Amino acid sequence: MDIQAEKIELAKLLLNTNNPKIIQSIKQIFKKEKTADFWEELTSDQKKEIKAAKKQIKEEKSSDYESFMSKHR
Repeated sequence: MDIQAEKIELAKLLLNTNNPKIIQSIKQIFKKEKTADFWEELTSDQKKEIKAAKKQIKEEKSSDYESFMSKHR
């Protein structure tokens, strides 16, 4: 079955149900899907900064928060 047919079938099932638990469950699935991957909402510059930071951490070129802050107090 192709994706459009699947969507039509699901829409029919949803329209024919009166079970609030099913409707709430479906809503939760969509909410979870929306918030699941923040990465796609980041700009390319933000992604580059995160990747650079991960590389610095991997290469042990970073410091912990307390060490950093002690130099600036």
